[in-house]
Amino acid sequence: MLAVAMTGVAGAGAPAAPRGVDFHPSRILVMPLGGQFLPELEALQRLRGRTVTHVFPRLRNLHIVRLAEGEKVAEAVAQVRSLTGVAWAEPDWLVSAAGLFPNDPYFQNGTQWALNNYGQNGGVADADLDAPEGWDVVTAASEVIVAVVDSGIRATHEDLVENLWRNPLDGTPGFNALSGQHDPWDENGHGTHLAGIIAAVANNQRGVAGVAWRARLMACKFLDGSGNGYTADAISCVEFARSHGAHLINLSWGGAALSLSLSNALWSAQAEGMLLVAAAGNNAANNDLAPYYPASLPLENLVAVAASTRTDDRWAFSNYGAASVDLFAPGMAIYSTASSGDSAYESRNGSSMAAAHVSGALALMRQQSPGSSPVEIVAALRRAVDFKPAFAGLCLSGGRLNLRKALDWPGLSVSSSNGMAQVRVSGAAGHSYVVAGSTNLTDWTALQTNVAAANGQWVFTDSESTNRPSRFYRALPGP
Repeated sequence: MLAVAMTGVAGAGAPAAPRGVDFHPSRILVMPLGGQFLPELEALQRLRGRTVTHVFPRLRNLHIVRLAEGEKVAEAVAQVRSLTGVAWAEPDWLVSAAGLFPNDPYFQNGTQWALNNYGQNGGVADADLDAPEGWDVVTAASEVIVAVVDSGIRATHEDLVENLWRNPLDGTPGFNALSGQHDPWDENGHGTHLAGIIAAVANNQRGVAGVAWRARLMACKFLDGSGNGYTADAISCVEFARSHGAHLINLSWGGAALSLSLSNALWSAQAEGMLLVAAAGNNAANNDLAPYYPASLPLENLVAVAASTRTDDRWAFSNYGAASVDLFAPGMAIYSTASSGDSAYESRNGSSMAAAHVSGALALMRQQSPGSSPVEIVAALRRAVDFKPAFAGLCLSGGRLNLRKALDWPGLSVSSSNGMAQVRVSGAAGHSYVVAGSTNLTDWTALQTNVAAANGQWVFTDSESTNRPSRFYRALPGP
C-alpha cells in the first residue's frame, strides 16, 4: 500500500520557494514514483477532498491535482511530498511572458508600436525595439542626466514632472537661451514630445512609457515657438548642459550649414565624455552627399539616427547615409507627451523621434555600464541592431535599434575540459543566447541556443572541438 514515509521530513531535498514568486492558489503538481502507485495515490487524494484533474502519460504520469476547499498550497505540498510513492510535489508556479510590460495606457493599447509591435494598425510584428525584453534587464537610468537641447519641456506635464532634472541652486529644470533665464517652457511641443520618448515616467498608469522609465531630463531651450533657432543659442544650451553635469545630449534638429563654432562646442562635450545623439534630418536626402549638421559631424561620441516605420522600412522623408548615419530607429507615428496640457499626448513623425528613442536606449546603457567609455557604448549600440533589407546600404550598421540586444549582450569565457572546449555564457536568467563558432572570424555558424539558468549562466561543451582546427567562439542574444 501507499504509505507515509517514516523519516517525517516533509519535502526533503525539494527546492524552496523563491521570495516573491506566486503560484496557483488551489492547484499543485505531483510526480508519482512509478505506475504501481497510481491507483492508490489517486484514491488518497480523493480521501483528502482533492481531485486529479489531469494526468500526463508521456511525462511519467505527472498529475495536476486540485486541492480541497480551503486547503493551503504549502501544507498540501509538504504532505504529498512526504509520501513514499511520490517523487516530488510542487506548487503550480506563476510564470509570465519574458518581457516587462508597464501599465501605461498608450503602451497597453498598442499605440506605442515602436516599443512593442505585434502587428497592430498595419504594422509588422517585431518591427520594434523589443523594449519589454530589454526592460527585463534594466528599466531605469536614474543616475543619467539627458539634456534635451530643443524647444524646452512642459515642466508640469503629468508624465514628465517626476523625471525632470532640477538645478541644485534654484530647483529649475534647465535653461532658456532665448531669455537667458532658467525658464525653458515649451511653446512649440517638439522638445516635450522628445522628452516623453526618452523618459516619460513609466508604470504610473498614465499616458506613455519612456524608453528609460527613469532618467533625469534637463530642458535646454533655444528653439522658438515656430521651431526655429540660431547656432549661438544652441551653443549656449550645450555649454549649460556640459557645465551642469549632463551625460547625454539629444540634438533633434539641424541644417545644411557647417558651423565651426557648434562643431567645437560639441567636440568639447565629447572630450568630457558626453554622448551625443543627432537626428539625420527629414529631407529624403543622402547625408553622404549633402551633409546635415550636426548629425554629419565626424565625432566619435555622436550617433546619427534615421527614421524607420512600423513595417521596418525607411520613413519616406528620412535622410540616410551609408557612411554618415549610424542606424535607424522608429520615427513614424510616434505617440508621446504634448505641450498643450499637463495630460496631453500627440503623434509626430521624423528622425527627431528616432533620435529620441536612441537617447533613451543610450541612457539605459550608460546606467548599466557606467565604467564603459562613450566610444565603447556607441560601438555596442551599433552592433545592437536588427539587420533588415530596407536599411542595408543606408546606414553604417545596416539595421534598426534593438533595445534588448543593447542591454542584454552576453558575456563569454572559454576553458578546456577533457580536451574539449567549454564555453560559459553569462547573461540574464531566463533569457536565450546563441553560441556561434568560426575558424576565420568571418564565417560564423550557430552551434547551440539555450536559456540561461537562475544564476544567469549556461555552459556549452563543444564535443566536436577535438576533431576540428582551433576555432573562435562568440555569444549573441537569442531569439
